[in-house]
Amino acid sequence: MANSIKIRSQRRGGYTEVKLLITHPMENGRNRDANGELIPAHFIEQLLVKLNGQLILTANMAGSISKNPFFTFRLKAGNNGDRLSAEWTDNRQNKDSAEHPLD
Repeated sequence: MANSIKIRSQRRGGYTEVKLLITHPMENGRNRDANGELIPAHFIEQLLVKLNGQLILTANMAGSISKNPFFTFRLKAGNNGDRLSAEWTDNRQNKDSAEHPLD
């Protein structure tokens, strides 16, 4: 899954607001398709966010998160040009990552 992560940031006073959108099916394994067959589980298990290479956020997830999850959070740290990176791994060992310079 190439380019599944979109990152945006904006300075607001004394903090930086970060928004992450991840394109992922997030199937929990309990839904059925049009033929009544179970759709196999396929969900993000872990999301890591780093600022200039230092881990600042870890999210352990499961199948109860909605399709194409959206996350927003605020950083007290962060200056223009700092590098924010996000990386996810799903239950099928698929991975993707993206990097973003803070605005």
